Amino acid sequence: MGVRGVGAREAAAFEQAALALTAVVTNLASVKPETQIEVMCEAPDDELLFVEWLNAVVYEMAVRKMLFSRFRVEIRGGELTGRMWGEAVDIMRHHPAVEVKGATLTTLAIHKNERGQWVAQTVVDV
Repeated sequence: MGVRGVGAREAAAFEQAALALTAVVTNLASVKPETQIEVMCEAPDDELLFVEWLNAVVYEMAVRKMLFSRFRVEIRGGELTGRMWGEAVDIMRHHPAVEVKGATLTTLAIHKNERGQWVAQTVVDV
């Protein structure tokens, strides 16, 4: 399943892609941003940092049995600090469609489009 984020800043594209990741699992509107989790990632380039970020989101979803509906990312020189807000999975309310296993390198790209917006995209295994 492909996920893509678009934003005025590179970090905003990462945030939007994380929202797309949650949308693969459930309806975003059903997830309340009640609990905040912070993660840190690092990688030698922006593409690999994006994969690390998405995999950190997947990890937190799996380990904490949570879904997230709000994200905030800061990127500085190969290091990412991310905050995500969400709640525990409620199967009756969230109706999770699939479990995301991880981000891949398939179609991995970070670039500015013709309108000057940042685009971050890749495929995730479900």
